[in-house]
Amino acid sequence: MRKAVAKTIDSCTLEVAMAVLGGIWKLTILKHLLAETRRFGELGRLMPNITPRMLSRQLRELEEDGIVVRKVYHQVPPKVEYSVSGFARTLAPLVSDIERWGESYRTEFAAEPETGPGADPETGPAADPRTTLGTAPPAPGTAAEPAPETSKESKADKID
Repeated sequence: MRKAVAKTIDSCTLEVAMAVLGGIWKLTILKHLLAETRRFGELGRLMPNITPRMLSRQLRELEEDGIVVRKVYHQVPPKVEYSVSGFARTLAPLVSDIERWGESYRTEFAAEPETGPGADPETGPAADPRTTLGTAPPAPGTAAEPAPETSKESKADKID
């Protein structure tokens, strides 16, 4: 068990679950491993947006927490397979339910992206003024200052 999980053991049980399963990739990894035992490369191909470093880290954490079993075959070339532990099989209904919820959510909000989370039904999507084109706040000290006057006279003309 990782330290991050051990710290939550005496807390809320939902915090324990999130410490073990939280993160963007862990449930996706579990979905693929619940279907069948897989090798590292297979998992990488099934999740093309994950980097090898992140996949390795997530698999390591799941292994430390007793969710994933890593089996090393001592052969040339080396072979490593990942599968879910017996206890982790109890997560199958949860992963399936979350996947169905995600599909429902995507269907609901993909049809009208203007009504996604954070959108105001009367004015449209929520806008972050820092990222919306043309609405960025002025730099400090520049909003109230008028633009400097330009003159065709040179400094030498003003000295007289």
